[in-house]
Amino acid sequence: MRLLPLACLFALCSVAVAADGTHTLSHAGVSRSYVLRLPPAMKPGVPLPLVIVLHGGGGNAENAEHMTGFTEKGRKAGFIVVYPDGTGPLEGKLLTWNDRHCCAYAMKNDVDDVGFIRALIDELAANYPVDPKRIYATGMSNGGMMSHRLGIELSDRLAAIAPVVGTVFGDEPAPGHAISALMINGLLDEHVPWQGGPPGGRGARGWDGTPTRPALDQLAFWSKANACGSDAVKTETDHWIEWRANCSPHVDVELYLVKDNGHAWPGGQPGSSHGDTPSTAMNATDVIWSFFASHPKR
Repeated sequence: MRLLPLACLFALCSVAVAADGTHTLSHAGVSRSYVLRLPPAMKPGVPLPLVIVLHGGGGNAENAEHMTGFTEKGRKAGFIVVYPDGTGPLEGKLLTWNDRHCCAYAMKNDVDDVGFIRALIDELAANYPVDPKRIYATGMSNGGMMSHRLGIELSDRLAAIAPVVGTVFGDEPAPGHAISALMINGLLDEHVPWQGGPPGGRGARGWDGTPTRPALDQLAFWSKANACGSDAVKTETDHWIEWRANCSPHVDVELYLVKDNGHAWPGGQPGSSHGDTPSTAMNATDVIWSFFASHPKR
């Protein structure tokens, strides 16, 4: 990890994107990698949001960056983006996250991904102007499932999560702290079906056999965790169905079911290992950042 230039720690100057690139962090005796992207200039004393973007099963940090477009969004809106790598049998390839019931290498080897992300947040906060009240996590598929786990086990650090084409399994423990959650699923998704049930596609081999819960169970889980009202408000457009839970003024729980989306990042570049065509009706990165920006930690 490269530190901010010493001169900028004691002077009113801007910091360029010199630290952009791939870095490593040793955790639990394993060298873990991540790609860091900074906004064009950072001023000392001005804290910035941090968005953690998790790739899907079989992907990597480069894939997540290409697919989501979060780097461009971060540079325009002024926030830090980090793309961590999961683990796998081949260096930099076929990487997965340990979401307990999924996926593949990370799950089978009980990799401490929660501890890795906590250590990553600590390292970035020690070396960059990370706002502790504006740390967020999102991800696709296996990365979306891992976002759920991070929201539960790192609820003391994260302000909000946004799983995309992810799911819950019905045996998740409650988080210790309130945390906002935005979920996006695809009506055409056959890999993580919105109705729930066994996963489909090539990725099904990486699961432990636990069936997925329906997409709406994500809304129910986070509504209960945040002590929201029981009745969610449902609205429908030509392009998606949205449910919004009745929560406190400082916490929101929302779910979108995008009608023209399969197992892909809506509005993103094709790039997941599953090859579904992304929705053209929604830009998930824009929707997620708008949600994050309005939900700092209270």
